[in-house]
Amino acid sequence: MHYKKQDIAAMDKSTRIITMNSASGIKPGNLIGSINKNGNTNVAIFSSVVHLGSDPALFGFVMRPTGEVPRHTYDNIIDTGTYTINHIHPSFVKNAHYTSGKFDESISEFESCGLTEEFIADFEAPFVAESKFKLGMKYRETIEIPLNGTKLIVGEVEHLIVPNDLDKSINLETLNGVGISGLNSYYSLKKIAEYPYVRLNEVPDFGHLKV
Repeated sequence: MHYKKQDIAAMDKSTRIITMNSASGIKPGNLIGSINKNGNTNVAIFSSVVHLGSDPALFGFVMRPTGEVPRHTYDNIIDTGTYTINHIHPSFVKNAHYTSGKFDESISEFESCGLTEEFIADFEAPFVAESKFKLGMKYRETIEIPLNGTKLIVGEVEHLIVPNDLDKSINLETLNGVGISGLNSYYSLKKIAEYPYVRLNEVPDFGHLKV
């Protein structure tokens, strides 16, 4: 099937959201933990976390327009300057999914969705105790995207918490990482190959792949 721009625009809202959200393929599933100045914690599921650089270690995530409905994660990050990024695993994927509900600011998704807050010394934002791979982030900047009113939130890694036996290649299959497609479909990850760093004199002769 071939959908043109006008065909996509004519889709019902739910179909368009799911289709366009799935079009980029499977994305990483993460829970972002935050806290406001009154000590109310928040945790919410995101599928838009992206690596922006390693020196300094930067990650970004996309925040939907903040004017339509309250965005507690964004407000908390701006208030305190800290937040956490926590990988999702199959053992609590259902709990993670339900953090997307529009809870009141006074209600913690940690408690409502059966997740456990975890704090470390000298860092304000809560981690997800159930997660095996987590980042403590310092807020750096917001990049506005005028085309649709979204924002790219950029943060720098201040803490990296991983299992003691984690190898340097970061095998996400071993870690039981979870991927997301669309709004509500979750996938397990399986490592299928590993190749060396590419040097031009070592590129194989592939010929033409059959379609």
